Amino acid sequence: MSATVLFAAPAKDWEDYREVLPATLAGVGVAAEVVTEADPAEVDYIIFAPSSALKDFKPFTRVKAVLNLWAGVEMVVGNPTLRVPLARMVDPGLTEGMVEWCVGHVMRHHLDLDRDICRTDTVWAPHVPPLARDRRVTVLGTGELGRTLAQALAELRFAVAGWSRRSKEIDGVICLSGEAGLKKALARAEILVLLLPLTAETENLLDARRLAQMPVGAVVINPGRGPLIDDAALLAALDSGHIGHATLDVFRTEPLPPDHPYWAHPRVTVTPHIAAGTRATSAARVIAENIRRGEAGEPFLHLVDRAAGY
Repeated sequence: MSATVLFAAPAKDWEDYREVLPATLAGVGVAAEVVTEADPAEVDYIIFAPSSALKDFKPFTRVKAVLNLWAGVEMVVGNPTLRVPLARMVDPGLTEGMVEWCVGHVMRHHLDLDRDICRTDTVWAPHVPPLARDRRVTVLGTGELGRTLAQALAELRFAVAGWSRRSKEIDGVICLSGEAGLKKALARAEILVLLLPLTAETENLLDARRLAQMPVGAVVINPGRGPLIDDAALLAALDSGHIGHATLDVFRTEPLPPDHPYWAHPRVTVTPHIAAGTRATSAARVIAENIRRGEAGEPFLHLVDRAAGY
């Protein structure tokens, strides 16, 4: 018997997945029909993008799991009509892309490349940056993305600390946790990378008080979630010079409104949510494996902890 898989995502996403997803399912031995419309009572799995029009899961009485296309689940995890397992996207391709983007911008700020690349004068002004081992980098959030990034930076010989709510151990990385650990993590962060999930506890985590705990001239890099930062507090810290620069890939409102102060601020780099895009080929393998598991009666991978919110 063939499983019915509803692809509940914008049409532009369907164009990316319409051929690769059925082929990937067939490749793992799953008989399934992937559709964009179906009788809810006949749907076995929902592949879901939080930007889709689907908000009410109650009619899907047969569905076994909802498989998120995105790494972030904050837009769906609190939906009271969603009562079946919810799996987030943990895709090696997404992780690789995020790590590459983050390492690139950490190196950019570590080497102070903007000082040379953005010059508009003809002054010959050589400068020697510190070695990576003398640059303290902190990663807030040591889940799959944060852990992999911290390890990559440590391999480049940066002095790396990682902070998470729960205590963890990562080879070559100073691991901190709890409120006291957060204060230590911020106090040492010459370059700070935010890779936390968005929850009630992490919203506005980087506020005026915590920004003040960072070293003067520190850099903030945010490829995680826009609401992790109190925007007004960050702008004030940038204006005062306490924070030297902010490279931001995610925002409370996207696209970032044309009149937002970040666009014109001389100490801000805006990138258009490109740090980690979901690539259809690798994401399809993650989805297909979970559907295979569901059909075989095996545990699903990457299930969301509803209480924790991620």
